[in-house]
Amino acid sequence: MMDFLQITNDPDMARRCDALPGMRLFVDLEVHGKAARQAGRNTFISTHQPQDVGRVKAELRRSQLMVRVNPLHEGTAAELDTVLKQGADSVMLPMFQTPGELRAFSRIVAGRVPVVALLETADALHSLDAWVDTPGLSEVFVGLNDLHLSLGCGFMFEPLAQGLLDRVSERVRSQGLRFGFGGIARLNEGLVPGRDVLAEHVRLGSAAVILSRTFHHPSEQNAAAHGFDDEVAALRQAERDLSKRTSQQVESDRSRIRGLIESVAASMVRRSAEGMA
Repeated sequence: MMDFLQITNDPDMARRCDALPGMRLFVDLEVHGKAARQAGRNTFISTHQPQDVGRVKAELRRSQLMVRVNPLHEGTAAELDTVLKQGADSVMLPMFQTPGELRAFSRIVAGRVPVVALLETADALHSLDAWVDTPGLSEVFVGLNDLHLSLGCGFMFEPLAQGLLDRVSERVRSQGLRFGFGGIARLNEGLVPGRDVLAEHVRLGSAAVILSRTFHHPSEQNAAAHGFDDEVAALRQAERDLSKRTSQQVESDRSRIRGLIESVAASMVRRSAEGMA
């Protein structure tokens, strides 16, 4: 069973997720440079605050709490002290580019909790072999939103279609670490439907995926009233079903999904060109 990651600072939502199996809560404190990096894109800029770590943690009985902090900076030590005092079970470092940055971060954590590396830059991807053995590292999560931009791709899932995540998964898991990537919509929704994204997670041995913003319909103010639990249960059933595929079925799905991603990417290029004409 892979972890479904729910980004939230809402104690009620945290409590609802904690009642479901295999959920991990995610407080997102990253703000440094994010607005400029993702300007003009329909992406999420977190408004979470350090005190939200303790508020969410107080609601959890069995789920783990991960906190994404800011990229390495002069205040990293103080930032880590704050979130760890409030009960973070793991900490995620975003936007690192060099092995030295990740190793410096791990030294500051000093074994107090596991470290999660958020691989989302081309430099981090190309230097994977030089940092995957970082002491204290427990998991590598590939952030497709920023990674595809760093690689010059036009569509978030292009690195998946290009086979880049195959290499990352193989290397990370051979090191004995957990691997995860990206976000997922509801099963039958999205440019790449959630079921297809989940199929690739199962194929690659992924241990974690974020429930994306599109998993929660904007009009749904009350998750309980609109079947959040049912949607998560549907994902779980699909995960079980996909794990039973034959090797031939897995390969057929992989080829079909790659074709779908390439088609969507080409369509986006055409629309962009038409818009500039």
